[in-house]
Amino acid sequence: MSQQPFSRPGAIDLSGLRRPASQPAAAPSAGGSPASAGGGAATGAYSVDVTEQSFQTVIESSMTAPVVLVFHSPTQSPESSTFARDVAAVADEYEGRYLAGLVDVDASPQIAQAMQIPQVPLMLVIIDGRPASQPIPGALSQDELRTLFNQLGQQLTAQGIAGRHQPLASGGAQGDENAEPEMDPRYAAAQDALAANDIDLAVAEYQKLVDANPADVEAAGGLAMAQVLRRVQDVDLNSAREAAAQAPDDVEAQTLVADLDLTGGHVDDAFNRLVELVRRTSGDDRDKARTHLLGLFAAVGNEDSRVIRGRQNLASALF
Repeated sequence: MSQQPFSRPGAIDLSGLRRPASQPAAAPSAGGSPASAGGGAATGAYSVDVTEQSFQTVIESSMTAPVVLVFHSPTQSPESSTFARDVAAVADEYEGRYLAGLVDVDASPQIAQAMQIPQVPLMLVIIDGRPASQPIPGALSQDELRTLFNQLGQQLTAQGIAGRHQPLASGGAQGDENAEPEMDPRYAAAQDALAANDIDLAVAEYQKLVDANPADVEAAGGLAMAQVLRRVQDVDLNSAREAAAQAPDDVEAQTLVADLDLTGGHVDDAFNRLVELVRRTSGDDRDKARTHLLGLFAAVGNEDSRVIRGRQNLASALF
């Protein structure tokens, strides 16, 4: 799958859902309304079947944490509904970092019309009520979904965005809309520190988690990203790039620009810079560059396709 940066171009236009009072809502399909028991695809604690009545509420919940809308059609494309269930299953693995909103376009055609959905399946990431990427057409594998979610999670962490959705009732039913979103208590202190832009505290809190459980991949990734953020604090980008250009084999200068590239979303550029540095250097300098690159891999996430490609390039540079 292709990777793309996440941005927030504009709010969703909901005017297409404002129908005259005399116009009834679309009739549910033979299998029942998406929100009815057994009639929808959402079954986890972090997925919900979206109807025309609940659409606005689901979009508003993206103010807390990302909502991943998945448009599917059980009648036109049964495989698209299978994909919707896959998205719900993968979203559940992230324990509230994402909410999967599954839209059955057969049962809720006006949502598809308002969103100008050209095909199913189609996925759209919503943050703060706005699309955070171009629509993603077609079905992705579960591994590709995890790569996408890991990428977005790292970008949110870098921006100090740490909100989580509260678990929903079984079957995708929404809980108390006024309840505060629950945060995984394991990461709450570190995420609160990031939200407050206290990077040193975030590093310390993530370090505690890693020390307590070295197998905690999310904590290790959070620590690596927090360390990157700490290194680039108060760094002048232009001065750093000029210094790196004048000293192409200076490990400190090159690793600093790689950090800046990573936090700026230029992940491949960061990796390639250090791979080439490893290729050109030897001894302690080479080992420092390699170790730094491994830290950036951890910050992005080992399942990310760019990390996989970067590891291959690093192996080629080393051997």
